[in-house]
Amino acid sequence: MARKSSGHDTTARSSSKRGAPDKPTPTRQSKRSRVAAKTSYIEPDSDEDLEAHDSSSKHDENSDEFTFEDADSKDLSSEPEEEEEASEDDVKPKKAIPRGRLTKRTALPLHQKHSEKELLKPGGKLALGTQLIIKKPKARSEGDTPYADETVHPNTMLFLKDLAANNDRQWLKLHDPDYRASLQDFTTFLEKLSERVTECDSTVPELPVKDIIFRIYRDVRFSKDQTPYKTHFSAAWSRTGRKGPYAAYYVQIKPGDGSFVGGGLWCPEAQPLSRLRADIDRKPHKIKRILTDKAIRKAFLGGVADDEKKAVRAFTDQSENKSTALKKHPKGYSADHKDIELLRLRNFTLGTKLSDKEVVGANGLGRIADLVASMVPFVSL
Repeated sequence: MARKSSGHDTTARSSSKRGAPDKPTPTRQSKRSRVAAKTSYIEPDSDEDLEAHDSSSKHDENSDEFTFEDADSKDLSSEPEEEEEASEDDVKPKKAIPRGRLTKRTALPLHQKHSEKELLKPGGKLALGTQLIIKKPKARSEGDTPYADETVHPNTMLFLKDLAANNDRQWLKLHDPDYRASLQDFTTFLEKLSERVTECDSTVPELPVKDIIFRIYRDVRFSKDQTPYKTHFSAAWSRTGRKGPYAAYYVQIKPGDGSFVGGGLWCPEAQPLSRLRADIDRKPHKIKRILTDKAIRKAFLGGVADDEKKAVRAFTDQSENKSTALKKHPKGYSADHKDIELLRLRNFTLGTKLSDKEVVGANGLGRIADLVASMVPFVSL
């Protein structure tokens, strides 16, 4: 059965639609333009844009300097003159370069000038657009004196002197090549000195340098002096290296005539100290015979006369011994004991200072080795 017509004309239906507005429809902004407006810093779209970008920045392409680039200094809000249909590739936004990224394309002028010390202080910051160029530090030249394994080089003393005047972490970072060269110089010197020590004392084994050398870093946890570094290089030899309960030989290299060679038992635990006191109580003649030895008296006791009482007094007056001695008699011994001066000690050490001339140069190794040899009877007691 045929459907009846509704009686409405199709022409009338189309004419019932709202008429076109008088104002033209604004041109739709492409997705590409909108992406560019949102991105504050993008890469050039073509080689021509790259050339225009490089020419406007006035950057020398042969320059190797890198700068921090300020992303806010660029104006990317302009729209293209002609509108075109956006393609699928155009819809994808270009990868943005992070703010503050190092780039070689544009070298902005220096907005601020900072001193090296100011920039490297804790919490120091660089403003955007600031150019910082730091020369790579180099080690001090060896000059007319070549480095040698069996000597302490003058540069090592110069570094330690500078470190004493600038005992600071930032300073040491800037002078790391000097530190490395000095540490290597002292390490090779210790290798040669270790050979002489093991020849003198057969109880000391051949150990690697890492087992005898002390770190340059100070333990400041319980110290009022918060300077981070020691101002000397040092090492110790014993049956177990620099650590352990045994008496040891000690060598310290320090400028300003502060070098030191010594040996003995320093700050022993209660049990070894108790055994040593008992040995002195039973056989005091053993330590007295060593203290009156000619080499010991000449090198460490100020050349005192060959007399037991004078030698013992010179030994107990050694700074490391006297400063830690008991004020009264130790437990188990009477105050009027005939050897009470020795029994009151808590350190049993010998030592002497050396001038820079005695340490630096060709004669340093022999001088230190002779002092170590003279202490062998005392250390191996």
